[in-house]
Amino acid sequence: VRVHDLVPKERWQPRYDHIRNWEQMLADEGTVIRKFFLHISKEEQAARLQARIDNPAKHWKFRKEDLSERAHWDDYQRAYEDAIRHTATPDAPWYVVPADRKRHRDLVICRTMVEAMESLDLRYPEADEDLSGVVVT
Repeated sequence: VRVHDLVPKERWQPRYDHIRNWEQMLADEGTVIRKFFLHISKEEQAARLQARIDNPAKHWKFRKEDLSERAHWDDYQRAYEDAIRHTATPDAPWYVVPADRKRHRDLVICRTMVEAMESLDLRYPEADEDLSGVVVT
């Protein structure tokens, strides 16, 4: 929308507030939010696009428009940076993850998710009644 000027700035810019407000409502209700931006370099994107062209089994992943969109790389980077800056909050943080190497990407995401889950200090609930001596027959 922003990169191709599909709607005026007066229309898309307030969406940052909408996103923050919606995420804050979720956080206030107990939802744990972690957002990940998987950032690949322009060089890695070129290699992945070429691999899709070179491998017939990956042709379904490729659109010729992908090539023309690369001409807008810098515009997309600015749009992503602004969206992240305007929507990152303590209750809904962004994690910008270098994603050129999938193993590294996966490790960073998994560690972040484990930390978030461990911070919840989850426990099994107490039983409603004493089950000692109960036998299923």
